[in-house]
Amino acid sequence: MIFATVPLAAAEGAVLAHSLRAGEAGMLKKGTVLTADHLAVLAGAGVPEVTVARPDAHDVSENDAAEALARAACGGGLAAAAPTTGRCNLYAEAAGILRVDAGAIDAANAVDEAMTIATPPDFARLEEGQLAATAKIIPYAAPRAALDRATAALAGALVLHPFMPLSTALIVTRSDTLKPSALDKGIRAVADRLVSLGSVAPEATVLPHEGAALADGIGAAMQTRPDLLLILAATATSDRRDTAPAAVVAAGGTIARFGMPVDPGNLLVLARIGETPVIVLPGCARSPALNGADWVLERMAARLPVTASGIAAMGVGGLLKEMPGRPHPREPRPRGKRS
Repeated sequence: MIFATVPLAAAEGAVLAHSLRAGEAGMLKKGTVLTADHLAVLAGAGVPEVTVARPDAHDVSENDAAEALARAACGGGLAAAAPTTGRCNLYAEAAGILRVDAGAIDAANAVDEAMTIATPPDFARLEEGQLAATAKIIPYAAPRAALDRATAALAGALVLHPFMPLSTALIVTRSDTLKPSALDKGIRAVADRLVSLGSVAPEATVLPHEGAALADGIGAAMQTRPDLLLILAATATSDRRDTAPAAVVAAGGTIARFGMPVDPGNLLVLARIGETPVIVLPGCARSPALNGADWVLERMAARLPVTASGIAAMGVGGLLKEMPGRPHPREPRPRGKRS
């Protein structure tokens, strides 16, 4: 792309590089391909010269280049919109989780400063029709050779994994210290989460917060062959030998991970009974506010694997927004004296 300031007589067919006012005719916007009529208006307004851009023989126009980038990155579950003004967007075709190959995106963005593609974070939750990526050409064209390298680097870098219904069993334990209103609130919050992911809200089984009763309840729930078993305990889980995880083990399960580097949500337990995943939910799951359990449930609804190593990798970005009503807010940073 060649930029130059030229007299009007040499500007026909070039791209206007900067918006300018053409007297009473109003504003000519940058990116306009200048015609004889445009130039006549500019001459009548007393404009002697304009700054223009002209592609060279090996350039690809901004819209074609942007569309090529977007379509190269576009994997399953995404659709590209028509390009305009050097931009082409990708949108989610359904609600789901977006997987982003960060290395591929970085490689494409490093090829040439004329070309960019921006995305949400990896594992972002998107609703149907939500923006999944935008490819933008900075000048008015991109070099063909660079575009070819960038599109080769992208190669399906973005894939939307749609939510699919989960058959879920929910066990909730009660104790003398847990208010009935809190128990009901927790059941509603878990049910609402599942419904928002396209699943049917399960009927909650309420049991005493006692190991043997809970182990028996887990065994009964497994007879229904759920895709996922959720346990919302009356008290926070302290370690692997606490009531809820111990009951999972007593019912034939194994603990894959206790705790997660997401706050709120630290006290989640990931387990498995046979091939069925089991989640002992953290206490913050009683609230509708975003917490680590949401990330785990979203991935499961999108049929993405949830493993101990995957949970361990959630720390970057895992410090979620503090909620004013959080029962035990993080300690404020001490105010020291200014030096």
